[in-house]
Amino acid sequence: MEETIEQWMQDLLKLDSAGAKMTEKQIKILQSAIEVFAEKGYAASSTNEIAQRAGVAEGTIFRHYKTKKDLLLSIVAPAMTKLIAPFVLRGFNKVLDTQYASYDQLIRSMIENRIEFLKKHKNILKILIQEIPFHPELQESFQRDVLAKVLERLSKLVAQFQAQGTIIELPTATVVRLTVSTIVGYVLVRSFYGERPGAEWDDEREREETIAFIMRGLGVS
Repeated sequence: MEETIEQWMQDLLKLDSAGAKMTEKQIKILQSAIEVFAEKGYAASSTNEIAQRAGVAEGTIFRHYKTKKDLLLSIVAPAMTKLIAPFVLRGFNKVLDTQYASYDQLIRSMIENRIEFLKKHKNILKILIQEIPFHPELQESFQRDVLAKVLERLSKLVAQFQAQGTIIELPTATVVRLTVSTIVGYVLVRSFYGERPGAEWDDEREREETIAFIMRGLGVS
């Protein structure tokens, strides 16, 4: 098990809704589950492997969590509603509250902000990406607690640039979707491929090409 715990994990251990302090075994179980889920995905993971990595008996897991699904939700649900969502908004506030002369400057700031976010929260985000499509309760939570709030803030900024005549007249939700999906694609590929040893990745070029791609589609000639 890695000795360095991601910052989000340190915060997650403080989120016990009952206010009770987690035992050392619970902490080890959660840390091990996060690592195994991130490495193999939920479906291919077993509670036996999680228990072995945590150094506890498998029965110990089931004393705290009734099923493997309960263990997954105990990690992802509070991380998304109490940690990921506030962090997304808090991180974006620094970006969205700044005045930008052009839309490409906003895009560049968003990219830099999200890269820092991924560095600190790679494992939990990997689990979210892997599991959200297969768990309706996670989809609902993500849409309500993360996506809706981000879209609301970004839509206001897009409307301002459209009013200035620097972005084409499309529904603001469409502009946001096209922008965010392109940025997320770049950031994820950079984080999970571009940072691998030996990867042929010119980050500065990839970043500028991503921004140019968005502006060619949305900018006013």
